[in-house]
Amino acid sequence: MIALAVALCSPALAQEPPLPATEVPEVAPPDWLSDTVTRPHANIAASASRPGFTIEPLDAVRLDAVGLLPPSITGLPADLWGASDTETLARLFRAQPNQGLPASLAFTEMLALAELDAPADETGDGADLFLARLDMLLDRGALDPALSLMERAGPTDPQVFRRFFDVSLLTDRADRACAAMTANPDIAPTFQAHIFCLARTGDWSAAALSLDTGAALGRISDAEYDVIARFLDPELFEGEDVLPADMNLTPLAFQMRMAVGDRPDLTGLPLAFTHADLSPLAGWRGQIAAAERLTRSGAIEPQQWFAIYTQRVPAASGGAWDRVAAIQALDAAILARDATEVGRRLPPAWVAMQEASLEVAFADIFAERLLALPLIGEAGLLARRVGLLSPRYELVAQGTVAQTPEERFAFDIARGLPTEPPEDADMQTQAIAAAFADPRPPHGYRWFLQNDRLGEALLRASIVLGGPAQDGDDLTEALTLFREVGLEGVARRAALQLLLTDR
Repeated sequence: MIALAVALCSPALAQEPPLPATEVPEVAPPDWLSDTVTRPHANIAASASRPGFTIEPLDAVRLDAVGLLPPSITGLPADLWGASDTETLARLFRAQPNQGLPASLAFTEMLALAELDAPADETGDGADLFLARLDMLLDRGALDPALSLMERAGPTDPQVFRRFFDVSLLTDRADRACAAMTANPDIAPTFQAHIFCLARTGDWSAAALSLDTGAALGRISDAEYDVIARFLDPELFEGEDVLPADMNLTPLAFQMRMAVGDRPDLTGLPLAFTHADLSPLAGWRGQIAAAERLTRSGAIEPQQWFAIYTQRVPAASGGAWDRVAAIQALDAAILARDATEVGRRLPPAWVAMQEASLEVAFADIFAERLLALPLIGEAGLLARRVGLLSPRYELVAQGTVAQTPEERFAFDIARGLPTEPPEDADMQTQAIAAAFADPRPPHGYRWFLQNDRLGEALLRASIVLGGPAQDGDDLTEALTLFREVGLEGVARRAALQLLLTDR
């Protein structure tokens, strides 16, 4: 459907420049990565003359083309990037928000994991786009998908290995990272990484010697020396003051501090570090906070968040404890199939989820169970609202008669029908209605489609959908683009989430 839509609107290359609907900010790679390698990949040219052609081994891996999800699963054409340049695509990936509209987060994660042809201007074993895709996942704390992507590619490129090493540390796979470093002759580790891996394998004397050598050569700072020395022999420092806080904490330093019982405060740290608080060692409250943050960014599945919420009975009240109590009370009422009690427990649970911006995760867990109960009145309306936020949104709209103008409008959007917004609708609702009008309105992404830049257009539109606030015209154009190129499900779910969640 996507290929057909592009073909229909591309009789000739357009001459007009693209509309500046989406500015592409410069976003740097993560600054919290550990310095694990000391030199770039050792592919050094022997001549300054420009070659006339490039020779690659038959089994060479083109990193920018590596993915986990083939076109048969994503439904995306293999040549999605078309004529877009690698630099622009990389900037667009790094500019994607790390929290926001779940439909947009899920779509861009699929793009990051998709198996697609490398951009037309990419040569050799270019990795710029691959690294940008990884960095978007790391920015959201989606460590497991990022690690799987790197394992699929093979972490032989130093910049890929740098990310592979740190993600392995943050997901309790340090031994695998050290084994990969040892097995890869192209990876020249820094003293810090080398010392850490020597210690992990039990060679403490060699690790201590490397520490002193690195300090003597000026390769290890005083602050780094203190952390590593305690990591190697914590008993020598018993009774001494704790280490000062590190304002530039890396996963390597984080792992060493954790090993000596100096658990850093994760407040304000990137989402990637939050995974450490999913461990029971963080305490239940820490697990709850971490699960909420990572669920909002799409880094973990709602089932994992729900499992942490229902681990035990809260012993306190206020804040997160009230949210946990509300969800547990609703869950118990549903298990008892007590429709009256569910009707009483559903509204406070919904308000709690609005406070935490977890409405869509809540819908994934509870929608089907709520819709199976004979709820009436306000409880019935709220249950159908939850259903519209779930993957069952179209079935909900097809199998129920709308009870209010707002519900009728939402049902029409769920079925992809042209519709009029309710009276006194706000700007956002009017913008959504415009995107579902017949005929479809014109949009500012036409130039990109006509110039074989479909993937770039989708990334730009995703920034609009995922942003904290949308201009009405920009929102209409972004939703219209998704509908026009066959991504109807993305457009409908995004529209429903904008309509029905507290954003």
